[in-house]
Amino acid sequence: MGYFTGKKILVPVDFSESSLEAVTKAIQISEDPANVTAVHVMVPLDMVSPGVLFGGLTDEKRTEHVEKHAKEEFAKHQITGVAFKTLVGDPGIKLADFAKENEIELIVIPSHGYTGIARLALGSVAERVLRHAPCPTLVLRHPKK
Repeated sequence: MGYFTGKKILVPVDFSESSLEAVTKAIQISEDPANVTAVHVMVPLDMVSPGVLFGGLTDEKRTEHVEKHAKEEFAKHQITGVAFKTLVGDPGIKLADFAKENEIELIVIPSHGYTGIARLALGSVAERVLRHAPCPTLVLRHPKK
């Protein structure tokens, strides 16, 4: 029995293989999928984006699509029993806020391992979560190939 067994764990999910592997790792750590919450954060819609400007694209429709996609991906990867939430906003801040509001005891987040220009251009959600998290954060690194 580990220190985080039975504790509330948050896993940010972008549906990459590494984020789905992080969900599996969180289930192993907790030993109960009911203690794991996977969260996907969508960036806010820009008011001048064509889908918003001409109607039809809303956060509600995006959320429905993401939740359907999550069910399909979780089933494909045999992930069951975890809670799933979709949020809108800055991923690093939203994840930290969610963790605080829901008394999360551990965040398990994959690192895509970007370096140099790619890291500067894309930013690092893992780094932002680390800076703002109200609880311990486990960053799962991918081995260099």
